[in-house]
Amino acid sequence: MSEDAPDESEAPPEEEEAPDETQGEDADETPETPADGDTEDESTETEERESNDEAGGDADEPEEGGEESTALTEPLTEESLDERLDGAEAALEEAETESDLDDVSATLVSIGDDLEEADLPEPEADEDEDEEEAEDPRERLESRLSDLQDDLESQRGPYSEDVIEGIEEAGTTIDETRWTETGEAELVAPVEAFIERENEILGTDLGLDGEEPASLVTTLESAAAAVGDASLDPDEDEEEIAALLDAVEELQAGIEDAEEWDDLTTREKLAAHGFYDVLDHRKDYPPEWHAIKVYEKRGEAEPILLALDQLGSEFMERHCIESLTRMGAVEALDVMTQRANKRDKPAITALGKIGSDDSVEMLTEYAASDGDPKLQLVTLKALGEIGSEEATQAVADRLTSENPEVRSAAARSLGLIGDTRAISPLSDVLEDDDADSVRASAAWALNQIGTEDALEAVEPYADDRAFLVQSEARKVA
Repeated sequence: MSEDAPDESEAPPEEEEAPDETQGEDADETPETPADGDTEDESTETEERESNDEAGGDADEPEEGGEESTALTEPLTEESLDERLDGAEAALEEAETESDLDDVSATLVSIGDDLEEADLPEPEADEDEDEEEAEDPRERLESRLSDLQDDLESQRGPYSEDVIEGIEEAGTTIDETRWTETGEAELVAPVEAFIERENEILGTDLGLDGEEPASLVTTLESAAAAVGDASLDPDEDEEEIAALLDAVEELQAGIEDAEEWDDLTTREKLAAHGFYDVLDHRKDYPPEWHAIKVYEKRGEAEPILLALDQLGSEFMERHCIESLTRMGAVEALDVMTQRANKRDKPAITALGKIGSDDSVEMLTEYAASDGDPKLQLVTLKALGEIGSEEATQAVADRLTSENPEVRSAAARSLGLIGDTRAISPLSDVLEDDDADSVRASAAWALNQIGTEDALEAVEPYADDRAFLVQSEARKVA
């Protein structure tokens, strides 16, 4: 029995060497225990890496993702920008819709932004070129970009907004232009034709609001609104928009052909106003001169003002202003004031005859213009004829002028104004002025004022050395 029983301490070789599956897996996952020296080296390396991380990383190691970012960034060179412009140009040639054009526009904007940032080389001249003739890469690229942007805009549209703008321009032309009677009649046809054409294209039912210019403008405003209401798409309704634009061009051409007031000659304009109707015969030449004389006798200023506005010759201008001055026509106040603002002496004379206080402020400024004695003389006379006491002080200030003619004119102007405040300065002039002509004017002015104080100031000079002064003094007696 002892011989047959196996020894329990001995196991079959296969069973001793076969490892447990679980134990094998654990063994694979368990890391080898490093030697003491290896552990210290790895610990040191780990500490160094952590230290580098905290300090911003090793300068020799690229940042995470750095290589990938560099690979994706295209350098902004002259060649790369040229290639992108080539691509944009090709896309522009193939563009068929507004959306396509929008994409090209976005591309050109991007290229423009990059072009601003690009560090391009400076112009370099060849051996046979001057430095000024050398091509600048940046300027060349900017020029090419600009040309493509212009081409892009030229390919856009047409839009319904263009149609509306054209209609509104036509309406503005009708509204702001002065038309002859013939021209007003000629406007109806092109507007009516345009409305009919728009009705055909859009299926609307518009009609004329009337045949006078204001009604035609209203009609076109309705036509523009109808185009807006149609909500035309530049891609889907391209043909309709193009047809409307053609109709707008015909409308504008028809309006341009209508007769404007400015198309007439001067005599045609005068004849249209009936200016020549007063002529039963033409006694004087030119006939306009004879007509002016007739209107002056009749006291009619408006036809003369019309002639002044229309006739360009200095001869007729002078005769028109002289007629209006003799008439003292209030109707001429605005026209003469405009001319007087330019220091026109005949116009200032006319203002004196018209006699409106509205002119006083401007004329008192001219009275102080010591650098132009002739202007002062005309102005002082006009202020006297107007007779406003608002001018008294400004005129009295000219009594001290160095020019005796100006002092004399100021004295006479004060006499015409008749303000009693002028008695004292006029008395001083009569007594002290070196020029007898000025003293005589002061005596005349005091007589014109005519109050007791004024006459008493003149009376003592009945035996004055100057005859003119004597004459004025003796009028008191």
